[in-house]
Amino acid sequence: MEKPGSLACVGLGMTLGAHLTPRAQAHIGQADVVFVAASDPLVELWVQQMHPDVRSLQPLYGEDKPRTDTYREMVEALLAEVRAGKRVCGAFYGHPGVFAQAPHRAIAQARREGYEAVMEPGISAEDCLYADLGIDPGETGCQHFEASQLMFYHRRIDTSAWLVVWQPGVAGDRGFRRAATGPAHRQLLVDLLARDYPLDHECLLYEAATLPLHRPRIERLALGSLAAARLTAQSTLVLPPGRKLERNEALLALLAELDEAEGLAGGH
Repeated sequence: MEKPGSLACVGLGMTLGAHLTPRAQAHIGQADVVFVAASDPLVELWVQQMHPDVRSLQPLYGEDKPRTDTYREMVEALLAEVRAGKRVCGAFYGHPGVFAQAPHRAIAQARREGYEAVMEPGISAEDCLYADLGIDPGETGCQHFEASQLMFYHRRIDTSAWLVVWQPGVAGDRGFRRAATGPAHRQLLVDLLARDYPLDHECLLYEAATLPLHRPRIERLALGSLAAARLTAQSTLVLPPGRKLERNEALLALLAELDEAEGLAGGH
């Protein structure tokens, strides 16, 4: 039997006022208390217009404070009100499950303790990226890596697909406490990517629009220029495919045999 108290983590979307879904709005309106995590004060003011008890989670961030500590404190703030029997809504910038550890952890903990907990998706930076850059991930494929994770671990990059590198502005941050890393850290990312791409490979720096009258940032540059580029916490690095798709003739032949046996025809 579920206990009194519940948790809903919802997405606010990327563009202020334009991306909120009816289900997310309903959770905000029906909650006893709403916690909001958005770096833009305008977003917090907007959410405050929808509910009388809106509490900001942004003060939990601190200079030189590990983000892991901040996320743990966010979870505890949400769960404390849930345990008190309240309907709690956590409203998070973009999508609450994309580059957002606290919502995932809070929902998992709430469920372990026997409380109802749900996540409502929102429009993320990835969704805006596909629309603004005109990318169909189903055309050649699309791979996504967080910049520091790509540096810390051995990963295999397929240069025939799009490569999206998130958070290059904090590339190489081993302590998860910096707001930005410098050109020397980014150069290590460039050196890593240069194993698979030429330094003159044209890349894109992308930032989704956050206000209705703003336009997204779409800046073209050579991979070798990345270390000196202007990067923010919202910047995403996008590398177009560097080579064409290669047909897997052996597997295609096996498929042709299967199709022939089944009386089917097809081709690529």
